[in-house]
Amino acid sequence: MKYFILTLGLFLTTNIGFAQETKRLTAEKHNEYGLIYSLPQTHLDIEVVATKTTRKAGPYYQYAEKYLGIPGAITQDSEEWALSSVKVTPYGVPDPEEQYLMQFKPGGNGYIVLDENGLLLSINTEPVIDSIVSTAPKQKQESPLDNNEYAKVYSEELLMSASTVKMAEVAAKQLYRIRESRLNLVTGEVDELPADGESFKLIIQQLDEQEAALTALFMGTTQTETIVKHFDYIPVEEVTNDIVFRISDLYGIVKPENLSGAPVYLSLKITKEGELPIDNKGNIKKMPKNAVAYAIPGKAEVILSDGKKTLFKENLPIAQFGVVFGLDPSIFTDKKAPSCATFYPQTGAIRQIGK
Repeated sequence: MKYFILTLGLFLTTNIGFAQETKRLTAEKHNEYGLIYSLPQTHLDIEVVATKTTRKAGPYYQYAEKYLGIPGAITQDSEEWALSSVKVTPYGVPDPEEQYLMQFKPGGNGYIVLDENGLLLSINTEPVIDSIVSTAPKQKQESPLDNNEYAKVYSEELLMSASTVKMAEVAAKQLYRIRESRLNLVTGEVDELPADGESFKLIIQQLDEQEAALTALFMGTTQTETIVKHFDYIPVEEVTNDIVFRISDLYGIVKPENLSGAPVYLSLKITKEGELPIDNKGNIKKMPKNAVAYAIPGKAEVILSDGKKTLFKENLPIAQFGVVFGLDPSIFTDKKAPSCATFYPQTGAIRQIGK
């Protein structure tokens, strides 16, 4: 059985993190010294990064090699998508079937810290907040030139040309004049140099922009965009080749049911099941009375592939492949030397226990 949903939102070259607001609950008379918390169900956040490349042919592409001596001009408009990277990150969501009450004693200073959803982060101490940040690359985007932008370099001579071939010839001459002007500036072979360095930089920049625009008339333009989407997957059992999303030549990253794209598969194999702790004699320990519940998660190997190559492979902790055990609550309510603990919100496992 599989469960996954497309997380709403389309992000262009941005960082995405799981925001984690916290709230501190203190055991007091009004709550009868009892605090409620939840253990998590582990979800998998599948971050997909794809690059969209849009190519547009210039109006004089057929004359690029003749007038500029440059082969490889874009000859027709096109759009294509390529998968850049895939990353899987576990995170916790409160399990409604795993809610617990932690009972403190009157007169103490006990407290717990929960995340904004009610997951237990720590007891009698501040939690450790994990920063989960997207690895989506920041990519420079080249803006395509539309007809209005081309107009910036259309001279009167070019516009009055009687044919396309003549217009291309005039545009090529303009391009060579710009290159010559820039060379003369750089070598100082001009009657009057710019007044200062900033003026010099500005003139060079303007010449570069004009050259780029004229070159695009022949060679065309290419624009790239980095697109990031997230899919939420809930592992409940071992699976082989579940389709979690597709890459479409027309629409980019799409849902599994959109047959316009090539599938990307997820396989999950349980590599370790959580086990209850045992004593020195090898017997399973008994749950303490009114125990502070925590999870002993299992692990699963998660693999994403496109059917030809592996895109992601990692062994990840999964709460639902483990078991729930408990800590003796008295260690946290001792008035002389109360203990403290922190927990992993992804799985509900103990991170650290101390005084």
